[in-house]
Amino acid sequence: MTAAGGGLLRQAPRLTLLLVTGPVLAGVAGTVAPAFGLGERPGLDAFRALAGWPGLGAAVRLSVTTGLVSTVLALGLTLLILALLPGSRAFRATLRLLSPLLSVPHAAVALGLAFLIAPSGWIARALSPWATGWTEPPDLLTLNDPWGLALVAGLVAKEVPFLLLMSLAALPQTDAARRTVLAASLGYGRMAGWVFGVLPALYRQIRLPVYAVLAYSMTAVEMAMILGPTRPPTLSVQVALWMADPALAERGRAAAAALLQLGLVAAALAGWCAAEVAARRLLVAGAVAGLRGARLDALLRPLALGGAGLVVAAVGLGLGGLALWSVAGLWSFPDALPSAFSLRTWAAAAPDLAGRTVLTLGIAAATAGIALALALACLEAEARHGLRPSPAAMAALYLPLIVPQVAFLPGLQVAALGLGLDGSAVAVAAVHLVFVLPYVFLSLSAPYRAWDGRIATAAATLGATPGRIFWRLRLPMLLRPVLTALAVGAAVSVGQYLPTLLIGGGRVATLTTEAVALASGGNRRIVGTYALLQMVLPAAGFALALMLPALAFRHRRGMAAA
Repeated sequence: MTAAGGGLLRQAPRLTLLLVTGPVLAGVAGTVAPAFGLGERPGLDAFRALAGWPGLGAAVRLSVTTGLVSTVLALGLTLLILALLPGSRAFRATLRLLSPLLSVPHAAVALGLAFLIAPSGWIARALSPWATGWTEPPDLLTLNDPWGLALVAGLVAKEVPFLLLMSLAALPQTDAARRTVLAASLGYGRMAGWVFGVLPALYRQIRLPVYAVLAYSMTAVEMAMILGPTRPPTLSVQVALWMADPALAERGRAAAAALLQLGLVAAALAGWCAAEVAARRLLVAGAVAGLRGARLDALLRPLALGGAGLVVAAVGLGLGGLALWSVAGLWSFPDALPSAFSLRTWAAAAPDLAGRTVLTLGIAAATAGIALALALACLEAEARHGLRPSPAAMAALYLPLIVPQVAFLPGLQVAALGLGLDGSAVAVAAVHLVFVLPYVFLSLSAPYRAWDGRIATAAATLGATPGRIFWRLRLPMLLRPVLTALAVGAAVSVGQYLPTLLIGGGRVATLTTEAVALASGGNRRIVGTYALLQMVLPAAGFALALMLPALAFRHRRGMAAA
């Protein structure tokens, strides 16, 4: 980044938005064409075939209900935690666990939860036979239940940490501490004061992340495959199954279903916006009526504590179960622990694990590195040229997170087939970049913009060029958030399932695709090895992001916390 490159640097935000939005729009267009038979036999045959599928109504209902319920629960729990727990030991513990919880891929969370709540899972074993009398796994539908309850639990456990992170990043812009104190001085309870004083300002900042959570929850594929119903599955899972079907005739029906899924998400977002208007009016009416809600705190605080504890316990115990199964020898029901431990599973799977790990790491490193370079270029362009992202630009940045993957990945798959790029790691990495870029930018933007610009001014008065200020001052001082953003990008790439499956065409097998594929096989030991390794890679990235700055600045006390 030199002064001579200033013109190119100024174009970095436009290039980044093009890289993010271009594939999404092209993919949607590529999905529309086969759905309407364009290029072959135009018509509505694909939609007629879709309408003739007997599971359509149930699949649509599951997609809508699980998405809406899990989003409402995740958002509600996040707001309760933010309103009632700050200053407590539970809140500090939650903050310390936030990065590890975020680094766990969706598939690993789902597999861990499945090992926990299955009829032969850890919960049933811990209660048997002394409390339940069970000497063999009960005939209970605790997993893959027809109502999607297990799927909702998994989605809530995974999305609460994401919403917490987004909210914590936005809270400094809301002047929350002063507003809360002012509300308390007027006699408001803690919850009511926070809702009336802080929530309106905060929600404006986290609206797009909430929309992204709603869209993902309605269209999740890997979590729905592991935790969700199977007869029929959710609509997004059925689209993925049709897309993976070797019969080309199913592609048209898959494209039609993908467009239906896109319409469902759009309708849900419209309904959510209408609910926002209604909630705003209720909030104003409550404030005008002078509701103080002093008694609410005693009722809601246990919910906040219990909900936060359940999320941490579900993810932590689930991952512990994965680790235990990977080294378990004989482990009969209802034993709570294995009777023997063995590394035999790891030894047997080592050759395949090594290959999958190298490929997963290579794709993650490439995509996260490119995403970080683009994010740095955008933010440096802001700093040097006084640019600020417009609301439309921020909405475009969120586009890959809001538009369902199943709505545009089939189109990209067709394009990759046409160009002969399907089945290559490069094509998979290129599509991963579409999803990694928004997360890296959002992770890095707040600390980058908060850097004290007076340092750059002082350096400039001493003759330093903008490039020298960037490389010698800004980048070293922001080493920790830069490495954290890199770790976030790598974690997002490692967790990508559907892009790898469709663009890779089954020939690019990462740890995530293998773990999800093995989940249906029933061999918990081998599933545990893949899922554990899938979880360890992102965790190692976050650990390095903490350790490297501490090591680099061990002789500079002021820089150690930067």
